[in-house]
Amino acid sequence: MSEMLQEMQRLEPFRREVREWLVHNLPDDWRERMLGADEEAGVAFQKWWFRKLMEPGYAAPHWPKEWGGGGLSFAEQIVLYEEIARVGAPRLILYFVALHHVLGTLLHWGTDEQRKRHFPAVLSGDEIWCQGFSEPGAGSDLASLRCRAERRGDHYVVNGQKTWSSNAHLARYCLLLARTDPDAPKTKGISYFILDLQTPGITLRPIKQMTGASHFNEIFLDDVVIPAKNLVGPENGGWQVAQATLSSERGLSVLELAERMREGFKLLLADAQRSRASGKVPYEDDEIRRQLVNVHIRIDALRLLVNDQLSAVLRGGAVGVEPSIIKLYYSELLREFTQLGVEIGGIDAQYLQAVLMGGANETGYWMQDFLYSWAWTISGGSSEIQRNIIAERGLKLPREPLTA
Repeated sequence: MSEMLQEMQRLEPFRREVREWLVHNLPDDWRERMLGADEEAGVAFQKWWFRKLMEPGYAAPHWPKEWGGGGLSFAEQIVLYEEIARVGAPRLILYFVALHHVLGTLLHWGTDEQRKRHFPAVLSGDEIWCQGFSEPGAGSDLASLRCRAERRGDHYVVNGQKTWSSNAHLARYCLLLARTDPDAPKTKGISYFILDLQTPGITLRPIKQMTGASHFNEIFLDDVVIPAKNLVGPENGGWQVAQATLSSERGLSVLELAERMREGFKLLLADAQRSRASGKVPYEDDEIRRQLVNVHIRIDALRLLVNDQLSAVLRGGAVGVEPSIIKLYYSELLREFTQLGVEIGGIDAQYLQAVLMGGANETGYWMQDFLYSWAWTISGGSSEIQRNIIAERGLKLPREPLTA
């Protein structure tokens, strides 16, 4: 019997505890309430659900207990996310940066003052954070960023632009990268800051997506003053700090996404078995059944990839390029999955439904899901970047083509 299976069996009482809590606390009608809800209602619901999850320690299970988190073991976190995904509970999308990026960054690189100031506020549900990394012309090649921070005594003056910042219009704070030494090599002259978005000189401009939503924002900074105490890590050492941020966004979150995809497949299968106005049933088509089988097999393969990685972590093994492999595999499978939903849905699927705040990526509103799936091949490192990482770090291929 594998170590992971033994550990999961040992945690069956905890699994029952989580399952029972969800039965008594997850509103049965939350999807109906959020379907078509405006942003204000969606934000209010996210805050309510966050505080509800904080009661048993489920909102921040990976946070140390000394900072107010759940302090759950890695295996307990696996069980928790499996059960949350199984019932289709809301995702804490509004708090993703705060719960993962802020913790992963400040725990390792922040000062005691920064941790004491922000950790309690995050876990109270009062602080929403966003990320200010990407810029026009410096998305995939983040080291090419041009946003400039100039030291002037006890503060920095920042000028530049950021883009694709999720929920910036709802956030109070931003994790910001800026260039502090323009003459240094690209990755050597970058610094990392905590930016208060209520500082004068900041302009936010929502980016309207093809889904109709405005989840992303541009951030314009004109002579914005950031106190030197808001520097995270050493000056010009921001590239190393950013690696802690980027690595924290993967891990257990992909387990939840894989489990949610398995549950989403049930929606896809039910839709395929539903009779259309024409009298036809998509499931009776051989090609549709073949595609359904293919997607189902690939979902199982994704779950095996995730389980293998988590088993290695439980054994204390080092994490290599597996997160990049899983991210690439998941994002492209999600696109094919939702495209099949559009094909099966036919004319009934050719409309956009308002986003379910906190919903998964497979809601059953297939055109909405399909259009948004493309974001997953870009966010968190584009598919092209993931392939480069796999090639260079995993396969040890050279950066430059071999010459004769």
